Amino acid sequence: MQPQELAKKIALGQPPSVIDVRTRSEFKAGHIRGAINAPVWKILLRFVALPQDKNAELVVLCELGPRAIMGKALLGFLGFRNVTLLVGHMAAWRRLDLPMEKDER
Repeated sequence: MQPQELAKKIALGQPPSVIDVRTRSEFKAGHIRGAINAPVWKILLRFVALPQDKNAELVVLCELGPRAIMGKALLGFLGFRNVTLLVGHMAAWRRLDLPMEKDER
């Protein structure tokens, strides 16, 4: 999914589930509103709450791509059938100056 398309869906209140597989510290430094922080190891060990609906639209991202590709494959292995990658990942999102949130905790 293109970053602008995701930003539009979020703005319209119709976002897919955004799965951010970066580390907690990367996530806290800036993430897409509503994203679920789910590093690949947490998905593997099922330490993260994922949508119950295996047909739910999921968009997976990391900083540059490699971790997201692993996360997408793992989600597919777990039975999710509608999983896409965010084109350009967080690097592109930031470069396009799209809205981000930061965790101060």
